[in-house]
Amino acid sequence: MDHAARVGIPLLFAVNKIIEGDDDLAKRLELDQNEKETILHIVSQMETERGLDRNAAIAEMRFQFIRKVCAASVHKPKESKERNRSLKIDKILTGKFTGIPAFIGVMALIFYLTFDVIGLRLQALIELGVDKVTAIVDNLLAVMNVNPFLHGLVIEGIFGGVGSVLSFIPIIITLFFFLSILEDSGYATRIAFVMDRLLRKIGLSGRSIVPMLIGFGCTVPAVMATRTLPSERDRRMTILLAPFMSCSAKLPIYAFFVSAFFPKNGAYIMIMLYLVGIIFGILIALLYKKILFKGEAVPFVMELPNYRFPRAGNIARLLWAKAKDFLERAFTVILVATLIIWILQSIDFNFHMVVDSEDSMLAVIAGAFAVIMKPVGLGSWQICTSLISGFMAKESVVSTLAVLFDGDVTQVLTGLQAMSMLIFSLLYTPCVAAIAAIKRELGTKWAVSVVFWQCLVAWLASLAVYQIGSLLF
Repeated sequence: MDHAARVGIPLLFAVNKIIEGDDDLAKRLELDQNEKETILHIVSQMETERGLDRNAAIAEMRFQFIRKVCAASVHKPKESKERNRSLKIDKILTGKFTGIPAFIGVMALIFYLTFDVIGLRLQALIELGVDKVTAIVDNLLAVMNVNPFLHGLVIEGIFGGVGSVLSFIPIIITLFFFLSILEDSGYATRIAFVMDRLLRKIGLSGRSIVPMLIGFGCTVPAVMATRTLPSERDRRMTILLAPFMSCSAKLPIYAFFVSAFFPKNGAYIMIMLYLVGIIFGILIALLYKKILFKGEAVPFVMELPNYRFPRAGNIARLLWAKAKDFLERAFTVILVATLIIWILQSIDFNFHMVVDSEDSMLAVIAGAFAVIMKPVGLGSWQICTSLISGFMAKESVVSTLAVLFDGDVTQVLTGLQAMSMLIFSLLYTPCVAAIAAIKRELGTKWAVSVVFWQCLVAWLASLAVYQIGSLLF
């Protein structure tokens, strides 16, 4: 009381600011060591009793006071049925002990329906259609006696590469159909509320969950979405963590390897991959908190809207946008990358057609990277080529493998190597568009660091998976 009176600050205001951790005010009050230790003990006891950190506990007490005042002075009409229904649902979906398990359960159901039921069956239909069109064009080119080089370029390069990527459209559309339902119903907003406590422990506020969730769609808008964060510390940290969220462009890679090596456990593998990305994000966040971004996150307060039935128009617009974006990439970046890959694996440095692709220009170039990737079980020049092409667009990994292995990788990779490939693809550098977005927000030095840092993390994670797997199996 004496300290506050001496500097002319109301006592209650001073107490609140000290509990919130205002170091500048603490210096002005000239608190001695005993007083500081007493305050820390009181704060620790408050956090223990309420099960919340100091900022959340103070916010809760303020709202309790507001509700008490409102209850005594404000008379409201009966709450709507929608509001009552939302409160009942929130007891489960946002409960202290049920919120996170409910979220994991919802996502597990979505992955099961996408990769084991709906998306898988639709993908089979698309593959059948692509195969029939390929056969028709192949016969037509043969009848026309087209030059062998051009014939191979069209069938193996365009149809083999781009066609293999197009077959994954149903999986992407199905997944985003369910995600758009979560967003339009109001549940996506609650995910930020549920994850706030967990994010605060790793140095972020609940606001960061929005860019993170966007990152599951695409890293580029996720990086752009961090501009809404009020704290520069939180913004930078969120940008560096967003690439660890598994973007939709990686879905064709997952689906390709899962269908080839783990067809009976598709949903489980997908859930594992997304969880591994999240776990690595948490571990990296803890590292950043200790080294790069010390301090506390900005407090997070939000109002939860009522649940509502998703609107068909909103869902249709989102699905069309995703399908359009995927098709544009398939017939631009992926097409060009596929054609370049096919040409380079068909000629040598003297620009002569090769009989064996092992003698090609591409094999020599990618062979340099194969040495680095050998300890993680990915020492094939074909695999290295696909990962390099993935820097342009992640979907190019699949189209490249389809060209180099004629769509069948089971003859050259084991299940353990496939798992190492999945982990590496999950964690290594985001595509060039995402790196460009990071460069715009943080600068060239940070963008280059992300490329090398994530490749290192991916290499170490794949090394652990492959070496431990080799010992166990």
